[in-house]
Amino acid sequence: MDTTKHRRPLFLIGQFAIGLIVAGALAACGGDDTSSDSGAAKASGNGTDRAFVAEMIPHHESAVEMAEIAEDRGQSTFITELAGDIISTQKDEITRLEAIASQLDADGIKATSLGVAEHQMGMDGDMSKLKTAKPFDRAFIDMMIPHHQGAIHMARAELAKGSNAKTKQLATQIIAAQAREIRAMNKHRTEEFGAASPAGGVPADDAKDGDAMDDAMPGMDHG
Repeated sequence: MDTTKHRRPLFLIGQFAIGLIVAGALAACGGDDTSSDSGAAKASGNGTDRAFVAEMIPHHESAVEMAEIAEDRGQSTFITELAGDIISTQKDEITRLEAIASQLDADGIKATSLGVAEHQMGMDGDMSKLKTAKPFDRAFIDMMIPHHQGAIHMARAELAKGSNAKTKQLATQIIAAQAREIRAMNKHRTEEFGAASPAGGVPADDAKDGDAMDDAMPGMDHG
């Protein structure tokens, strides 16, 4: 009896089965690579994002503390209303910053340098002096403007080097709000005390349509 007719189909079936096993193994390897790439792509941010939230939270907290003093000691409706706005806005932003920080920490993102010098952050003012300063409104403006300028420098660094979408959106909002408040404070100071703050205005790189103020000119009477 000729058995070759039976052996050949069995041989072909065996080869086909081996081919399926090899193809499955290759597909599995390819699947692992895709999964790995996908995981890397889902990183929630980078070191700049983590540095930004780490620096901005205490920066906002100090602004809130200054504004709480202004709510109590402000001499004008402008200052007390501005203080209330700062407290409300920046407390909300602190909550958002803390949520972003938690996500970055959960993803193992470590802070790098934000790239903003300490003296640019506007945290050099002695807040305790606000409790006795006279006239209060002028002293508050002259301390809050450099503080706002610092927040703008920090937000600008985040926009330049950060990658977290929520953090960059928040940075954009900080620049817009605090630039607007700097202009309003300088307008009020000029009307009430004869000149804008010696701290200057909105940092030039963030000026739009030429409406930002540069640093005060030497020899300018600041009142």
